Amino acid sequence: MREDKELQEFRNLMSQPETYEEGFGWRTVAMALFVGLLMAPAQMYMQLVAGIEMGPAAQWVTVILYVEVARRAFTELKRPEIFVLFYMCGAVIHSTGGLLWHQFLVQSEELRKMGITEYIPQWYAPGNPDILSQRNFFMAEWMVPIGLMLLMLFITRLDHFGLGYIMYRLTSDVEKLPFPMAPVGAMGMTALADASGQKDTWRWRTFAFGGMGGIVFGFLYLAIPNITGALFSEPVRLLPLPFVDLTGYTETILPAMPMMISFDLSFVVLGMVLPYWAMVGSFIGLIFTLILNPVLYHTGVLHSWTKGIGGIQTIQSNTMDFYFSFRIGLMFAVAAIGVFHVIRSFRGKEGQAGEGGQKVEWRRLFKPPADRGDIPIWVAVAIYTFSTCTYIAVGYYLVNYASGPLHGAKFPLWLLAFYGFVYTPFISYVSSRMEGIVGQQVRVPFVREATFILSGYKGAAIWFAPIPFHDYARQTRFFRTTELTGTRFTSIIKSELLIFPIMALGLVFFSQFIWSIDNVPSEMFPYANEFWELRAYQQGLMYSATLPGEAASPFREAFRPEFLGIGFGLATAVYAVLAHFGLPIFLVYGVVRGLDQSVPHAIIPMFIGALLGRFVFSKRFGDQWPKYRVVFRAGFAAGVGLITMLSLGVVLMSKSVIKLPL
Repeated sequence: MREDKELQEFRNLMSQPETYEEGFGWRTVAMALFVGLLMAPAQMYMQLVAGIEMGPAAQWVTVILYVEVARRAFTELKRPEIFVLFYMCGAVIHSTGGLLWHQFLVQSEELRKMGITEYIPQWYAPGNPDILSQRNFFMAEWMVPIGLMLLMLFITRLDHFGLGYIMYRLTSDVEKLPFPMAPVGAMGMTALADASGQKDTWRWRTFAFGGMGGIVFGFLYLAIPNITGALFSEPVRLLPLPFVDLTGYTETILPAMPMMISFDLSFVVLGMVLPYWAMVGSFIGLIFTLILNPVLYHTGVLHSWTKGIGGIQTIQSNTMDFYFSFRIGLMFAVAAIGVFHVIRSFRGKEGQAGEGGQKVEWRRLFKPPADRGDIPIWVAVAIYTFSTCTYIAVGYYLVNYASGPLHGAKFPLWLLAFYGFVYTPFISYVSSRMEGIVGQQVRVPFVREATFILSGYKGAAIWFAPIPFHDYARQTRFFRTTELTGTRFTSIIKSELLIFPIMALGLVFFSQFIWSIDNVPSEMFPYANEFWELRAYQQGLMYSATLPGEAASPFREAFRPEFLGIGFGLATAVYAVLAHFGLPIFLVYGVVRGLDQSVPHAIIPMFIGALLGRFVFSKRFGDQWPKYRVVFRAGFAAGVGLITMLSLGVVLMSKSVIKLPL
């Protein structure tokens, strides 16, 4: 297999920092309080009113506001300070809203019809109508659910420095994988740091140009529907959201093939950033699926598909019939390929050549760069072991001893241990390696659900219990981005110590404030009022699979070992053929990604972006294009975020208008 030139190209987008600085200080503390007091409740409210996820948009808006305030105060912000603020903003914003969903779920009409409500444990939410009618979280009956939620929030934040950090040290320090998406956020921070210092650099100009593009596109794609939806009875959509479904037009010729195309320009920009050969591989995999699905349908494998169900339902039915097991086989193949590369690196004649041609040295796992603020690897192992054991102990106790009478066998302890000490490390390594090579993560659907169903457990408590079932690939990339910004890891640890109490207090007090206004859901919160019961119904279908009784579950039929073998064999065969002809390694992972049919609407625009980047912009900008594209994408995301926040302001104002009686 030929090692890609793009591997080193992506790794060299940003040079390794010579020094690492603290990004945590009094200025970041002040902005963290701003985020916790204003942005977090705004996020919670917008989710209930409009179903809008403010996450990245709110992060960029907060950081840009911070930069502008500093400029007018004639203060220059360091890149680590900007990065730490960005991190804290994202953590606080994404931590709200859970309690409101808990109180709704125990009152859900759909779950009551399915007979699930009586099996929801008291440690999740009290089911007494007299308690719920008080709309008050500060009651004794809510202390256990709130305490459990805060405990698991603490374990989750602590766990970030466990297996995710170990995977980062392994894939970045030892294997030297490029992590192509890590420089995107890092270079965006660099551009804002240049702006803070009033430096007219190419980074800031490129970031600003991307920002203008994001504003224009965001206005057409998101702002107009948001604003018109707030002012009129029906929103005006210039472009279809989130994609246009062509399955109904192609199902006669291509049965069981989801045909969807997204007009989201973000996918095109993303295709410019990701490795070219990975995008080519994804497109090849999509074409192969285009041929495979009709064949599987005519041979009776995709038997659940019927005409007229649309693209999303086609994907769901295909997943149950074939792709659930097929994707597991693909995942095992990716893992096998990764292990093969690691083993080959140690047996190479030239001293263990790594993924990008570097020498693989295990001593890097125990001797990190000086002054980076690393924690000892044994501490990370201890954190991972402690958090996993806590998940296992708490989950096992809650499900088997704190959820009322059992209706069958206990949920097996060995399965919880398997989640924590076998599956989680396995999927985290596979997904981290995929993230490190092509900027994408591995997702295998229904593994958690299928094992619940096949375990023999009867009841519903397991669906609400904390279990050690995680994928730490995102955290692995986060540590690489932290490194590229020159931020000491101790800054992140200090940030966690600050934001945890903010998150904990916000989780309880803001939930109480909103619940005290009116019932959630209600007419006061239209999105929740319209969609929460639908969401509960969809989840209830899964929960009902483990209820006491002999009703058959379709998930028992989803796991097919022969299809798993086909996925594994096909992926390894593709790898062997490409390796034989010396084709780029990016192509292998791209083909595997295209084969799982999970994102057909995104592959086509991303492939178009890859072609534009390779044959248009690369020729126009030459050797600087690899650096331009990642900064441009960061600016584009910031621009979309800014215009989205402005449009949401209009939505908020429209929802706050009180009509006077005539």
